[in-house]
Amino acid sequence: MYAFGDEIKVLYQDDDYVVVHKPCGLLVHRSFRSTDKFFLLQELRNQIGKKLYPVHRLDRPTSGVIAFALNQKAAREFSNQIQNHQIKKEYLAVVRGYTENYGIIDYPISIDKSKPKQVAITHFERVAIASFDISCSKYATSRYSLVRCYLETGRYHQIRKHFAHISHHLIGDTMHGKGEHNRIFREKFGLTRLLLIAKSLEFHHYKKDERLKIITDLEDDFAKFIELPEWKYCE
Repeated sequence: MYAFGDEIKVLYQDDDYVVVHKPCGLLVHRSFRSTDKFFLLQELRNQIGKKLYPVHRLDRPTSGVIAFALNQKAAREFSNQIQNHQIKKEYLAVVRGYTENYGIIDYPISIDKSKPKQVAITHFERVAIASFDISCSKYATSRYSLVRCYLETGRYHQIRKHFAHISHHLIGDTMHGKGEHNRIFREKFGLTRLLLIAKSLEFHHYKKDERLKIITDLEDDFAKFIELPEWKYCE
């Protein structure tokens, strides 16, 4: 979680882009829905002393890789790649239950019920599974999966809504998740955060004429949890 004064971790920077690790709990920019005093855009601008152009976003509770352009041309080039589905993002998430080994969630979603639904497609693969001797609902044990996700589209809360749709709710999701599982993670593991991280971002750098792939590390709390001996990793 971000605390005022914490340094934002810079993963990559040149004259056109800066790519950083966004802490969970920090909004990317000011929102009329929020009374937050601190925002990634503001904190990073103060840290590096440059004007920033937002080119994509991450939800407040999601941590991980996010890029900003440092000039208008770089922003346009990045936005064009988003529109042409040329940006690759990889996420890691912990969800309830054992998922299929691989899957595609093709389910239209909207920002809210008053808006029309839009095409939304998420690809995922199961990385590991774990079973804990903790009773939940009518079950004697609690089962979870670590999944790697790739977005074909980038809708609002897409991963969170999609996994809720297939009844594999994300852990720590207070909006679309399952309260009983979130409670287990608070009480048994001391985890109050959303277990979702943007692990990598890949895009074409228009000046270098090459694709850049920026990868970040898991935060300590996330990493320690998926290193518990109960986890069995898929071959």
